[in-house]
Amino acid sequence: MAQIEFEMACAEVKQLTGHITDEEKLVVYSYYKQATVGDINIPCPEITDFKAKAKWEAWNCRKGMSKLDAMKIYVSKVQELKNRPPWPEGGKPQLSIEDTEEED
Repeated sequence: MAQIEFEMACAEVKQLTGHITDEEKLVVYSYYKQATVGDINIPCPEITDFKAKAKWEAWNCRKGMSKLDAMKIYVSKVQELKNRPPWPEGGKPQLSIEDTEEED
């Protein structure tokens, strides 16, 4: 059951738009990577590659978490973002969350 819900959340995350902070994107990314790969298996990028370093650090924080637990939390986080209003009152729509999953 968790696998099906996870796959549905993976599809739903690509449809999310609205106010999603960089921190929220990193959280979703980190649980996705932990659920699909497990413990981080790549070397830490250079400090000058800020985006890659932030993603590495977010994923590294999940080290030791089971894939199943990461899947469950990922689903919960996606649902939380999905149920949020599209953007803050008076704000403008932001970019999609699509780039959080596939990139390393």
